[in-house]
Amino acid sequence: MRRVLVLGGTAWLGNWTARLWAAEGAEVTCLARGASGSAPEAVRLVAADRTKPGAYDALDGEWDEVVELAWEPELVRSALDALADRAKHWTLVSTMSVYRDNDTTDADESAPLVEPVDLSDYGQAKVAAEQATANRLGDRLLIARPGLIVGPGDPTDRFGYWPARLRLSGRVLAPTLADRFVQVIDVADLADWLVHAGKERLTGTFNTIGEPHTFDDFLTHVRISLGFDGTISQADDDWLLAHDVRYWAGPRSLPLWLPADMPGFARRSNARYLAAGGKVRPLRTTIDLVRDDELARGVKRARRSGLTLQEEAELLLDLN
Repeated sequence: MRRVLVLGGTAWLGNWTARLWAAEGAEVTCLARGASGSAPEAVRLVAADRTKPGAYDALDGEWDEVVELAWEPELVRSALDALADRAKHWTLVSTMSVYRDNDTTDADESAPLVEPVDLSDYGQAKVAAEQATANRLGDRLLIARPGLIVGPGDPTDRFGYWPARLRLSGRVLAPTLADRFVQVIDVADLADWLVHAGKERLTGTFNTIGEPHTFDDFLTHVRISLGFDGTISQADDDWLLAHDVRYWAGPRSLPLWLPADMPGFARRSNARYLAAGGKVRPLRTTIDLVRDDELARGVKRARRSGLTLQEEAELLLDLN
């Protein structure tokens, strides 16, 4: 029986991965504080704060697979010190944010990375994590670089903002859709591939991401999924920025909207991932699942990303 350790495992992607490993019959342990939730059924939870001494003391023996999701340098280093010599295979979940340039479309895993100077920056810290882990693990290491992970339960509220907003109908504010792209990976597809890659002991670096879609195509799928009969009012970048609307994510943002000078961010090559058995479900399937999740959680709930209805209404009045 394989012994699998997920460093995390109570939150979103980690929970999915631990659950799928358990379904494969593995003996799965999650090391986490437990603040984000509980471990999946049939998975052992070791509650520990990885910033504290002795955090790994309860983890004995060797591990067939270790999955690391952290980006904070102290967590990555402490895990390597405690476990690297006892792991047959190690998966580091990194990010597309490690890349230095976002102006080239269809760039692959060989594209240059940012310099890890400011380790409070997520992308730079992930580069440092990749380097430290490669130095310790060598040919036992798999690096997965997902882009935007989406699906039911997404804690960032980025992708789900649009199904939730179009469910309310009316007039909807959107960025200019022409020449803008959306590229995502469904959390279930990513977790499934992480398990597959761990079982096969795949090594190297992979852009674990889905296919690029135009923003207009994405919203068309959302419209159909929700039966939206309202109107979408597009505003150009300069107007939105002048009205303090932010890119990508967070409060007072239009989620998934990217600057025009970043055409490569949502158009990365996923060829290596697909060749290694990676699956990409249809975009509409993910949208439908997220729609149902948003309806269950409440489309008017407070959100971590997007415009409030009042903010949007005020902006639309000014747009007239």
